[in-house]
Amino acid sequence: MRRTLPPLPDAPANQGTRNDWATLKTLLPYLWAYKWRMSLALVFLVSAKLANVGVPLVLKQLIDRLTITASQPQALLALPLGLLLAYGALRLSTTLFTELREFVFARVTQRAVRTVALQVFKHLHSLSLRFHLNRQTGGMTRDIERGTRGISSLVSYTLFSILPTLVEITLVLGYLVLHYDIWFSIITAGALVAYIAFTVLVTEWRTHFRRTMNDLDSKANTKAIDSLINYETVKYFGNEEYEARRYDEGLQRYEAAAVRSQTSLSLLNTGQSAIIAIAVTLILWRATQGVIDGTMTLGDLVLVNAFMIQLYVPLNFLGVLYREIKQSLADMERLFALLDQHREVADVPDAPALAAHGAEVRFSHVNFSYEKNRQILFDVDFTIPAGSTTAVVGHSGSGKSTLSRLLFRFYDVDGGAINIDGQDLRQVTQSSLRSAIGIVPQDTVLFNDTIEYNIAYGRPGASREELIAAARAASIHDFIESLPAGYQTMVGERGLKLSGGEKQRVAIARALLKDPAILIFDEATSALDSRAEQAIQAELKAIARTRTTLVIAHRLSTIADAAQILVMDHGRIIERGTHAQLLSADGAYAQMWARQQARPDEAQASPSADPMGASEAA
Repeated sequence: MRRTLPPLPDAPANQGTRNDWATLKTLLPYLWAYKWRMSLALVFLVSAKLANVGVPLVLKQLIDRLTITASQPQALLALPLGLLLAYGALRLSTTLFTELREFVFARVTQRAVRTVALQVFKHLHSLSLRFHLNRQTGGMTRDIERGTRGISSLVSYTLFSILPTLVEITLVLGYLVLHYDIWFSIITAGALVAYIAFTVLVTEWRTHFRRTMNDLDSKANTKAIDSLINYETVKYFGNEEYEARRYDEGLQRYEAAAVRSQTSLSLLNTGQSAIIAIAVTLILWRATQGVIDGTMTLGDLVLVNAFMIQLYVPLNFLGVLYREIKQSLADMERLFALLDQHREVADVPDAPALAAHGAEVRFSHVNFSYEKNRQILFDVDFTIPAGSTTAVVGHSGSGKSTLSRLLFRFYDVDGGAINIDGQDLRQVTQSSLRSAIGIVPQDTVLFNDTIEYNIAYGRPGASREELIAAARAASIHDFIESLPAGYQTMVGERGLKLSGGEKQRVAIARALLKDPAILIFDEATSALDSRAEQAIQAELKAIARTRTTLVIAHRLSTIADAAQILVMDHGRIIERGTHAQLLSADGAYAQMWARQQARPDEAQASPSADPMGASEAA
């Protein structure tokens, strides 16, 4: 039975107060940076159109000369060589100046596209983790792709098609006013006004369909990419048909919007053709009548007809161009809306770089919420002395991993402060802060590149010897060497060609290569078996001995020798001390220790990831 789809959604409203003029205003500075090239291109543009308008004028003179000589046989030997050469020169000049214009302006267009795309890319990286947790990657990448293509189309259509046509219209109307019956100018101008008004009104109405198509296209693409990224999960549950139906629902809605758009396009084309046909017929009627009355020559008839062809052929295309420009603006609207996204975490003006000496870390009465109605941390207060190791333990959702995100300043605290060597994180540059901190996350995601690339990502530019030394320290060098391609082995999408333990050891090597002053181990050995964990644990302890280290742990046996252990529960520190002190206190830590000693399998199990967003991953 045929399913009934929900009605098409309304086109998304402009982001904020952005409209077509705001979009153009955003684009202009990128073009104006090349104002001299733009000026030269405009000179070539006008020159090309002057040559193009001159062609019918020479043709008129040629026909009139031949008409006269035809009535005087004795003059037939006088070949109008000069007019023929002028005709050829003008034809060549039109093409030459047009190509020179495009040659001069090509760099402006491509550089503007490159600059905008790069700025959007950088801006996306500057946005907070909150934005990226809520984003839909498939739709966002499609918005960027369409937007950059829209810039190229807009510039090309405006400066290479619409502006030349407007220049030509001005020149033709001026000539008709000065040399012919006023009706020629009235008919031409009236048709132009009617054509442009009709095109603008109908295209404005049709823009709704384009925005709807963009929205539906982004949503369908988001579903497709999300499904492919989670390929294994789809297979686990046998939901291939379910995913195909979800994707097809989006495609059906897009199809319905596209059909509406095409139907309205047919209406627009029919109306435009009718206006042009009526105008050309009236012009030819007036010109023919003028020849019969003797007020115009055959050359004048040819001239007026050539003018009309030169005007209305590009004018007919002008209607298509206006539609394309409106569509390009609709595409660019979303691209520039990404630039309008507020940077939740930003450097203060003239912020200095972090000066890390011993790298003492201090959390001073920190309060924090991902959402206003749900607080995650409550009055968290502790110090990690320089060069020492502090471990944080607690149940899932207790706030452990939020500490590392705040230390990286992915978010700003709601209350209290975080300091490194007495410097408030909010008062130093984010780049210098993050360069001083290395992390081995519980959920390691790798780039779809080689193992060497992923390890070298810790410090681009590091020598191969340093890279191999980091791999040895992470106990993964021998494994890499055993692979057929060695360090050039591709790890696949998100590192899926490697096991969980192998990915985690790559992450450890990457963090070691960075050589930071502060290290964070967020369940750094959770994906390793007991033997591999013992091999790496000794290395991690040796590495941490000279660095300030924060260890977020589930297996208590891995942090028994930490200088300080914090026990968290529901965003509060409920116990603190050394391993021995906490066992003596016989509190929550002692109960966790007893439970893991009684059930070794639990101690070896990897904790599940906690939800993010309203809560946090602990």
